[in-house]
Amino acid sequence: MSEPIRNKKADIPIAPTPQNTPANNAPISSHAQQPGIASIKEESLDHATAASLFARNPGLVSMIQGKLGSLVGRSSGYIESLPVSVRRRVAGLKGIQKEHAKLEAQFQEEVLELEKKYFAKFTPLYQRRATIVNGTTEPTDSEVTNGRDEEEDADVEGEASKDEADESTTAGIPEFWLSAMKNQISLADMITERDEEALKYLTDIRMEYLDRPGFRLIFEFSENPFFTNKSVSKTYYYKEENGYGGDFIYDHAEGTKIDWKADKDLTVRVESKKQRNKNTKQTRVVKITVPTESFFNFFSPPQPPTDDDDTVATDIEERLELDYQLGEDIKEKLIPRAIDWFTGEALQFEELGDDMDEDEFDLEDDEDDEEEDDDDDDDRGTDRDVDEDSEEDDGTSKPKKEAAECKQS
Repeated sequence: MSEPIRNKKADIPIAPTPQNTPANNAPISSHAQQPGIASIKEESLDHATAASLFARNPGLVSMIQGKLGSLVGRSSGYIESLPVSVRRRVAGLKGIQKEHAKLEAQFQEEVLELEKKYFAKFTPLYQRRATIVNGTTEPTDSEVTNGRDEEEDADVEGEASKDEADESTTAGIPEFWLSAMKNQISLADMITERDEEALKYLTDIRMEYLDRPGFRLIFEFSENPFFTNKSVSKTYYYKEENGYGGDFIYDHAEGTKIDWKADKDLTVRVESKKQRNKNTKQTRVVKITVPTESFFNFFSPPQPPTDDDDTVATDIEERLELDYQLGEDIKEKLIPRAIDWFTGEALQFEELGDDMDEDEFDLEDDEDDEEEDDDDDDDRGTDRDVDEDSEEDDGTSKPKKEAAECKQS
């Protein structure tokens, strides 16, 4: 199930949070945790030796993975050891659980239909938002009044004359979506300075549901010097069958191919390398393109490994999890509450829980600091006594002044 923004205030109305976030047995969902047994201590291992051993023996790695996979779900023998009457009852409970699973799947299907129903009601609001952002229409007086608080009313009235002078030069809300994305923590880390120049042409971000379980994110752009696409999309697909608990299971994502203009591809950078001819010994400089970090890599998602693929990168699960979570953040947070991300108000809901934890740690740190200060004061007092004794011998001590300075330090 999808999670709403944490710690939201009860008196702030928000759009219903979508409910069809899938669960997955693999660690793709942000809620998944890798199993571990903390009570068992590992023996010391020479990791370099082990890595070298596995690197030289890929067949050994494959064999170990096969053995471990065969152990998953294997019975310990306890159920088989039960009396026949007890095993019959266990089978009966499994039958009841299967009926429960059918109802869970039906529940998720109905939730998705309800979500689609309300999304149809949200859509006109999103369309209205887009017209104001891009300057084709102005908000009505009732919309403005509904969106302001008392402090804003006073500020706006005081600057009315200045706004009238600016109306002729500024259309809509410049860089609305870029600003909103840069305030959304998970997206901000992906946006480079080069990306910003292209994202300034972003006119709208919207979402649509598929006929099958899944959704599509659509990024619309005005004409720009970077690519010819009017829109760039990314589609997230779920599997046809439901998972444990009736939830939808994420399958894979597909992105639109971006038609970059000459020398404007933001997902690569050009490097110069020297090449030397073995026969003539002459050198020349050649330019090669290498991949680089960019938000637009979002539209070239990683693909889940196939069953017979033994050369999968070790970080593939993390990349899949991150890619899926980014899509969910855009769908559930950025699109429904874009204005709150633009103004930065949405950040308080994201960080409130973390701040509370930090405050707790700060209190503990303060207590530790006080204890350290007391110890330091004791040490300083000892040092001060030594200094005072030595200065009294010289007849030049000023103990009262020094004592006051030590207390202030």
